[in-house]
Amino acid sequence: MGRRRQGARSAGTADPVLTSINGGASRTARADAATQDAPGPSASLEEDGSRARLWHVVLSVAGPATPLTELKRGLEQLAHDHTPFLTARYAADHGEIRYWEQAEDLQDAAAMALRLWGEHKATAQLPPWEIVGLEVVDRPTYHKRIAEGYGESRAFLGGVHPY
Repeated sequence: MGRRRQGARSAGTADPVLTSINGGASRTARADAATQDAPGPSASLEEDGSRARLWHVVLSVAGPATPLTELKRGLEQLAHDHTPFLTARYAADHGEIRYWEQAEDLQDAAAMALRLWGEHKATAQLPPWEIVGLEVVDRPTYHKRIAEGYGESRAFLGGVHPY
């Protein structure tokens, strides 16, 4: 498929593309715009032809106190096993994991996030904690928050750190 300028119409097209209103463009035009803005996995085509998007996930977990050395080792193993892993912060009885998830929509991203801890609990030897919070936002919202001064400092991102 060839690229065209946003707002340009091909001959015989009755569907105008609104460029001054977010979300006003057709689904195809929005997907084209997202492809131009987002490098890497978010621009990849899935097998069924739909476009996956990147979602920023913050998963909060808590439970009985766990020795910090065991907890750190488990979170580092989780970071190794789960490649889009960004950051983990932890204390003896709670932790927070921040990472990127690729999914078609919010429901899929949230469902995968809610399974993450349980699926890796045995392989990474994570403590028997439960998920106590979940935030999932799309890539533009995440970047808007960062630009406005909210969220984690860029210098902090990456790795496993105590609170």
